[in-house]
Amino acid sequence: MTTDRPQALRRASRASTAVRRAVDGLRARLATAGGPDDGNAVLEFLGVALVLLVPTVYLVLVLGRLQAATFAVEGAAREAARTAVSADDPAQASRRAAAAAGIALRDQGFDDDPSSALTLSCSSSPCLAPGSTVAAHVEVVVPLPFVPTFVRDVVPLEVPVSADRVAPVDTYRARP
Repeated sequence: MTTDRPQALRRASRASTAVRRAVDGLRARLATAGGPDDGNAVLEFLGVALVLLVPTVYLVLVLGRLQAATFAVEGAAREAARTAVSADDPAQASRRAAAAAGIALRDQGFDDDPSSALTLSCSSSPCLAPGSTVAAHVEVVVPLPFVPTFVRDVVPLEVPVSADRVAPVDTYRARP
């Protein structure tokens, strides 16, 4: 079986020339096809970035505010219970607890009235009796940021955040 080598080389040369012509033609068509669409990629990128970026930034703002509220109510409940059990009488205990809760709430940027956000309860009839416990419950309502008031009137757009803490009254303290 002998093949005619020059004939095979001519066929391969013709095929490679045809492929080169096809590639050159495709390059020419691609070079002229993109003319009227120049610059659209920038606009598309900006549009997609806005659609994705604005909700993401809003979500970060909302989650940050909710986390601040969580820190505020946890700290307020802990400090309110601790200061209440160290007081000498129940009236002084509520004043001290409200002051401590107010400091903890203001520290995280919440200007809520501590006396309305705080609820104290005692486990025994004489509150602050040795061996009893004092429970503090703090609740703050966090409005969602940048929501207009006319929408708030129709749909409740706020998240309540609360925390509870129980502190024991020292067993060996003198009776009030």
